[in-house]
Amino acid sequence: MSFIQLPFKKTVSTVTLAFMISASPFSVMSYAQTVDAPLTEVETVSDTVQSIIDSAMAGTQGYDITRDLTTEIGARMAGTEAEARARKWTVEKFKEIGLQNVRIEPFSVPGWERGVETAEVISPFPQNLFITALGGSVATPDGGITAEVVYFPTFEDLESAPEGGLDGKIVFISGRMEKAPDGAGYGPANRKRRSGATEAGKRGAAAVVIRSVGTDSHRFPHTGQMRYASDVAPIPIGALSGPDADQLERMLQNQEEVELKLVLTPKSVGDLPSGNVVGEIIGSERPEEIVLISGHLDSWDLGTGAIDDGAGIGISAGAAKVILDAGLKPKRTIRVVAFGAEEIGLKGGFAYVEAHKDNLDNHVLATESDFGAGLIYEVQSGVSEGEDILKAMADAMDIPFAESKTTNGGPDIGPMSDKGVPTMRFQQDGTDYFDLHHTPDDTFDKIDPKEMAQNVAAFATMAWMASEAETDFRANK
Repeated sequence: MSFIQLPFKKTVSTVTLAFMISASPFSVMSYAQTVDAPLTEVETVSDTVQSIIDSAMAGTQGYDITRDLTTEIGARMAGTEAEARARKWTVEKFKEIGLQNVRIEPFSVPGWERGVETAEVISPFPQNLFITALGGSVATPDGGITAEVVYFPTFEDLESAPEGGLDGKIVFISGRMEKAPDGAGYGPANRKRRSGATEAGKRGAAAVVIRSVGTDSHRFPHTGQMRYASDVAPIPIGALSGPDADQLERMLQNQEEVELKLVLTPKSVGDLPSGNVVGEIIGSERPEEIVLISGHLDSWDLGTGAIDDGAGIGISAGAAKVILDAGLKPKRTIRVVAFGAEEIGLKGGFAYVEAHKDNLDNHVLATESDFGAGLIYEVQSGVSEGEDILKAMADAMDIPFAESKTTNGGPDIGPMSDKGVPTMRFQQDGTDYFDLHHTPDDTFDKIDPKEMAQNVAAFATMAWMASEAETDFRANK
């Protein structure tokens, strides 16, 4: 994948120029020194904005933060001692880069621990398969479950099957996830992970195995959170790696009766502490008004959580570091949030809304990085006013603005978007994201420092320009 080179000079629109002149004390001087063209076309961007971009593009601010987090803490599963160490680490890192009002906003989450996880074909072709339990799954009985496998090519096939008829069987749901730059295949593929145990349980099954929700061809099964319906008895569920799902599928497609032994021993361990870590660059003129940038701190336990979502922590905190290192004083407060417990149901996002329910009206714009560290190829808007500012920011970064798309800002931002907080999102290239997502292969070596630098530049540019704008992004939302 080639790296996008950002130009040092570019043509900007009248709207962009008007914003840049109002946003920066350097803009008027820059305009006066360079203009020899009509007011509608000027070959410059704000000196301040360009300096932010240049600093981020030449630096490794976000890359270094992600490297240190994934090296010094590693995996950070929600509610665990490792997530607690990660919160402490983040507090220290936020203070180190110069953020103010650094604090942990605590909440509790249901604890869950992974145990033994094995899958073994007993007949007709004895062999072991690579499997992992899905987050929140119950355990198999002592000694595991040995039963005939019933094959459903897709989740929709199971959904349309009559209730009953699967008593004591192990259900296998296949269905491949399609690759797409925006991850569009994830939602449809994820239905089997989320609801497979409920649908199989309705029909009397003893357990479920699914093809991993991922796009790779490695023997790394993908974990992820599942859900039980309150009116259906819970049954255990695990995910097979793609090649192992292929293997099982070939056996079943040959009309063989396959007997599988499944052992999963996870357990629920009651409520455990989690929390969001918050730090701020206090606004110089309107400190009560907040521009929020974020990632989520927790990860699954199989890898070291680099792309999901150590990168988001590095990008958002790195963006703040760019602004602080430049000695800039934003008019509005720029708030950086490292959300906790996203992976198990956006717990940090909902906790943030509850903790700040009395001042959500002061949140003028919010976004999250939670899709790896690939190149940003599109800017999406979730505002009702002030799209000209977002377009100016996109123009400064040479990133297309998506005229026909809307966004809730990211997973943890969704709950506050639902309460009326204006949002935007940088759409990253996630073509290969689901090769790594929720697997042991989610490690720091998968991050390209130049691509991450572009993300940091975009987040820093957005945070600065939104903090300086006079626009009320919330109007009529």
